[in-house]
Amino acid sequence: MRFDPMLGGGSGDGKLLKAIWDELNEKPATYLDVPLFRTYMERMTQLQITEKLAILADAAKYDASCASSGTVKRSSSKTGGIGSTEGMGICHAYAPDGRCISLLKILLTNSCIFDCHYCINRKSSNVRRAKFTAKEVVDLALNFYKRNYIEGLFLSSGIIKSSNYTMEQMVEVARSLREDHDFRGYIHLKTIPDADPELLEAAGRHADRLSINVELPTRAGLAALAPEKSQDRIEGAMGGLKTSILDGKDAKKKYRSAPNFAPAGQSTQMIVGADAATDSDIVRRANGLYDQFGLRRVYYSAFSPIPDASAVLPMQRPPLMREHRLYQSDWLMRFYGFAPQEVVDAAEPNGMLPLDIDPKLAWALKHRAQFPVDVNSAPKAMLWRVPGLGTKAVQSILRARRWRRLRLEDVGRLTVSITKIRPFLIADGWSPGGLTDMEHLRAMVAPKVEQLELFA
Repeated sequence: MRFDPMLGGGSGDGKLLKAIWDELNEKPATYLDVPLFRTYMERMTQLQITEKLAILADAAKYDASCASSGTVKRSSSKTGGIGSTEGMGICHAYAPDGRCISLLKILLTNSCIFDCHYCINRKSSNVRRAKFTAKEVVDLALNFYKRNYIEGLFLSSGIIKSSNYTMEQMVEVARSLREDHDFRGYIHLKTIPDADPELLEAAGRHADRLSINVELPTRAGLAALAPEKSQDRIEGAMGGLKTSILDGKDAKKKYRSAPNFAPAGQSTQMIVGADAATDSDIVRRANGLYDQFGLRRVYYSAFSPIPDASAVLPMQRPPLMREHRLYQSDWLMRFYGFAPQEVVDAAEPNGMLPLDIDPKLAWALKHRAQFPVDVNSAPKAMLWRVPGLGTKAVQSILRARRWRRLRLEDVGRLTVSITKIRPFLIADGWSPGGLTDMEHLRAMVAPKVEQLELFA
């Protein structure tokens, strides 16, 4: 077989193609007998992988479990330096101790047999499709890890052929990394609720964390926007994972050599603003998920309009501040001792959390009879409810007041805004008097809206 100079190649491959042509003319040979041809084919394969990475890393950005964005694009490819901000698919997650963990975040494929109205990768969507093989994902993860780009893998996928087929491919990625390559880094798999329970069990043996998306806050919303998915099947799979996680922990206590099963637990994600669910609905749903399935995290993702969108979807995305307020409400329930109904009490009559103030401040303004509290004697649970005081600040207060009485300025050193604290606290030498009941207190303590300068 002789070389055809008309075969593929972009303009950047001209010199390489000419060298192959010259070598074949000097000494007749087959393609594979020419080392330069093997180099060329490797380059073509690499270009295809790069294109897949660009498509499937971008498609993975809709998973809210970890995210990193906002910087300018920089590359050292032409400067002789080191590093780049253009590493497709690399995002940042944070460990409980505050460490930043870099993850390769990609989809196995953005093709899907489902047609969920809100999904950019739905069956009827007009987007460019791509698919990795399990081996390609393994090779990418290992190559990125060896270059110290990442510390782990976040793998999700659209559903191709069937739920079981797709789940088998994802499990194979995790299995190969763990067993064939002894990979010790972090692995997070987005699992498919319709897949066979044995596949979910296999996923848990290899992954640090598993997650199953509940998709939408209400059963009615899921039925309207994702009719091919079932809340009962989703919750059934989440219940199975909870049982397996608990059984794994019990086995580990009895036998140190017992294998881990998803030691980082399971999480979920729901879309905000695609249906008619209010913030009160979402808060109650999140609390139920925490209680019922022992989740480590519930993630919220503000709905974003997509190309060729269905007519049943809203024309505009909800304010991003709404997503932020839901995360704050989630924090109140998980770390500040608030009951779900107390968070719901902070909402407006329409069931939405106020956007101009945080949920804790909204709750305090509606329950002024419980304030002011004495910073030198109030229990920890009540100090947690003071607007502007975080858990670390409260812990510092509890330590400091064992040795002396605290003044307002002492507390002010532990927080960002003393203005928000003053109406709700009694300190040595300070009493708010009638400030707590002032009619215009909300306007006084709410963050000031600032107009940004155009050319600052």
